[in-house]
Amino acid sequence: MTQRVEIGTILPDAYQAMAGLEKVIGKSGLPKPLLELVRLRASQINGCVITHMTPESLK
Repeated sequence: MTQRVEIGTILPDAYQAMAGLEKVIGKSGLPKPLLELVRLRASQINGCVITHMTPESLK
């Protein structure tokens, strides 16, 4: 198993940019279930199996 990268420590500017993007996406008006599916798929593509198992994503 590979070690996780702490991007907030290594690249704080990149982490802040991603947090800002998340904030903008949250205000986009897209349905929350769709956003959860996109996050889940991105996690799968990145090799994360159970990263976003939230109550919203299970509905």
